Amino acid sequence: MWRVSSITYNFDPDRWFEIHKGLLKKKLIDEKISAEDYRKAIEELEERYHQMWKRLDGTYRIPE
Repeated sequence: MWRVSSITYNFDPDRWFEIHKGLLKKKLIDEKISAEDYRKAIEELEERYHQMWKRLDGTYRIPE
């Protein structure tokens, strides 16, 4: 018999962004990517972050 339980999804976009930004910074420091590749990757990450907020904005509003 299957049992259904509720799941709370506590996704933190700011923390997600900081984790990924830190990973990119580490790659730069370790010379696994160039400064130019880092700059491009940060721009892409920022765009993904802003798009994510657009999708999340208003998701959990209670109807009037």
